[in-house]
Amino acid sequence: MKARLFTTTNIIIQITVGLFLITTSTSSCYYDKEEILYPQSACDTATVTYSSSVVPILVSNCTSCHAGNTPSAGIKLDTHADVKIQVANGKLWGSVSHTASYSPMPKSGSKMSDCNLTKIKKWIDAGAPNN
Repeated sequence: MKARLFTTTNIIIQITVGLFLITTSTSSCYYDKEEILYPQSACDTATVTYSSSVVPILVSNCTSCHAGNTPSAGIKLDTHADVKIQVANGKLWGSVSHTASYSPMPKSGSKMSDCNLTKIKKWIDAGAPNN
């Protein structure tokens, strides 16, 4: 008995193999580099202020734990006065820069970007003004 080339099972197998080959051949040659496709914008530190530079960094990295009536470790960072206390005792910079002997922050995430660290450091070096 001669095998039939065009049975339903053979057609399904041929279609499946064909789709597999098309999918793998088009997706395996992807050479785009992320840094070229999505370049980072330059870190603008020309005008670093508490309200427009530091507060957004603290809100996105710190205040989910360090704000309100029961802040983690008793450290509040939701007002300038609270932040200034942590600047004065060195804990803010020590923690966010992951300096030895300080608890690295944020605890549940990776170290802040170099740009954010540069902004915080510049603001601290300027005396941590409420601007």
